[in-house]
Amino acid sequence: MAIAALSDPEARVFVGCGQTLPGQQILIVHPEKHTRCADQEIGEIWLAGPSVAQGYWNNPAQSEATFQAFLADTGEGPFLRTGDLGFIEAGELFITGRLKDVIIINGCNYYPQDIERTVEQSHDHVRPHCCASFAIEVEGEERLAIAVEVERRYHNGSSPADRQALIQAIRRAVAKHHDLQVYAIALLKPGSIPKTSSGKIQRHACRSRFLDGSLATLDG
Repeated sequence: MAIAALSDPEARVFVGCGQTLPGQQILIVHPEKHTRCADQEIGEIWLAGPSVAQGYWNNPAQSEATFQAFLADTGEGPFLRTGDLGFIEAGELFITGRLKDVIIINGCNYYPQDIERTVEQSHDHVRPHCCASFAIEVEGEERLAIAVEVERRYHNGSSPADRQALIQAIRRAVAKHHDLQVYAIALLKPGSIPKTSSGKIQRHACRSRFLDGSLATLDG
C-alpha cells in the first residue's frame, strides 16, 4: 500500500507519532516477506533498542515470534514485531492500522479502513465512522463482509426497496475502488455497532456478532 499524495481526493490524513529516540531503531517491514518496505510503502513497524522488553513471562514460543524477528535478506535483528502498520516520512512515524485487521482474499491484502472509507462515501444514508469490514470463511474461502450503521432518518423511514438500493450502492463502490465483491452486508441500527470506550470500531467484535447473528440489524 503506497502513500497517497495530499492532492489525491482518495488521500487520508494521518497524525505523526514523533521521531525515533536515540539508541532506538524503527523499521517498516513487509509482514510476510520480512524485508524492508520500499519508500512510500506501508508495512509492519519493527522496533529495536534498550527500551524494548526481552519477551513475555513464561511464554518462550510467543516471545520468540514477537521479540526475535530478523530481516530475511540481511539477517539484521532481533526486532520487536509491534503488529502495527505504518510508514516513516521525513523521519517521523505514522501509524495507519493493525496488522491483525488486514483482510486477505485470494492472496491479496486489503486494509479494512480503506474499504470502510469507500463504504462511508458510497451513500448519504451511511453514518460516518460507523462501519466495519472483515473477512469470513465461506466454503473454505475468505469472503468480504461489511457491517454498517445507517443514518437515523433513514432507519425511521426506509423501505425494503430502499435498503436494497443502499446495499447495491455499497457493492458497486467497493467493486469499483477495490476490485472486490462483497459477500454480505449487514445494515445496522444507529448507535449499535461495537466500539471501544474511546470510540474506535471493534472489528473482531463485529465479526463475531455477525457470525452468531447478534448484530442489531434493521430487519432484526
